[in-house]
Amino acid sequence: MENNVLNLTSKQKIKDIYESYSSCFSEIMNDIVSVLQSNIKLMSQPTYKTRVKSFNSYYKKVLRLKSKEINTTESIVYLTDMMGIRVICAFLEDINITLEQIKKIFQIKEIEVKGAEKKFSEFGYESIHVLVSIPKEIIDSAKLKFNDIYLEVDELVCEIQIRTILQDAWAEVEHELIYKTEFNPFDKPLRRKLASLNASLTLADITFQEIRDYQKKLQKELEERRHSFYKMADNLLNEKSESPVENEDLTRVTPYVQGTIDDMLLNAIQAHNEGRLSEAINIYTKIINAVSDDDKNVIAVIRKHRGMAYFSMNKFDLALEDFDISLKYDPNAYRTYYYKGILFSIQKKYKEAIDCYTKSLEINQYQAHTTFRRANAYYEIQEYEKSMTDLNNAINLGMDENECKVLSEKLTKKFGLSM
Repeated sequence: MENNVLNLTSKQKIKDIYESYSSCFSEIMNDIVSVLQSNIKLMSQPTYKTRVKSFNSYYKKVLRLKSKEINTTESIVYLTDMMGIRVICAFLEDINITLEQIKKIFQIKEIEVKGAEKKFSEFGYESIHVLVSIPKEIIDSAKLKFNDIYLEVDELVCEIQIRTILQDAWAEVEHELIYKTEFNPFDKPLRRKLASLNASLTLADITFQEIRDYQKKLQKELEERRHSFYKMADNLLNEKSESPVENEDLTRVTPYVQGTIDDMLLNAIQAHNEGRLSEAINIYTKIINAVSDDDKNVIAVIRKHRGMAYFSMNKFDLALEDFDISLKYDPNAYRTYYYKGILFSIQKKYKEAIDCYTKSLEINQYQAHTTFRRANAYYEIQEYEKSMTDLNNAINLGMDENECKVLSEKLTKKFGLSM
């Protein structure tokens, strides 16, 4: 009687073949991560996870997708997701930035947006999966062979998944609860709970991104305002003062609800930067009137900003009053002491200016401009040695020597005359 038993490759043999490649796969992924770490540039650097597909997961997938190939080769049955790398980003905007940077590093075979097909009532993680060709030099360095049996595939690929921290957290939990146990709940209340959790995490990601957008815009406006303030101070100290100009209103977009303190602050600073000083002061005043005395940090910040606006309008008494109140609520605000020192320097109250610069430097000694301003004030009260010491310290802290040239020449002349 003819024997009809099939000559199937044993599961153990398949496992032995698969695991013989595991160390090579790990080495390849470590090399790819090194390339990613060197080339992916974000404001908040991502974290990386790597995994070689577990044999059980691999075996199930091979049986499902490529069962015929098990009996036709003594080599490994290759799947495109055996090597996986996760790039875990802080914010939603980082995902597309990372994707664009990966496109410049590797040859892209496929891009898939997971979760995009889900309905709002369904649960499932969102993620971008990128299939990349592994460069030959990385493969060669891994010496991908075992007992002279090379991996018989036309091209080696690796799957790179790009997610946010929250998307990754959801994917991990979902994998344990659903995918790993092959559990797909039929109970509608349970499905709703899972969908609600996923929606909450998605909303949290969106909110984090809105906060980041606000921070970046606010920081840009603050830098512009600070630069304008310093420029005006330079003009006043050099007796080249120009009258402030009220500019036309410009439209803008903010992720914050109109009327909140954060939104009002951004409006005020933008108006301030655009020269609409009266409007800026009006908004600052509304914020001050809206908060209680317990909100010390808010009062300190807003009083400082309003003081700078008054300064720009040459209303020095009102500016000084705001700076003093700001320092009352935040005694460690070294920049406010610096602004107050500039104000006194303009009024030629050099000893008071020196006191303010000194207090600022006691809080933060690494301030080139503050040290330079104090050097100028010391020169004005004929404390030439202290002026020279501060000038040298300012240069050592990174002050542009061209900006120091006038004071340096004056001090050189003074010391030369005294010899």
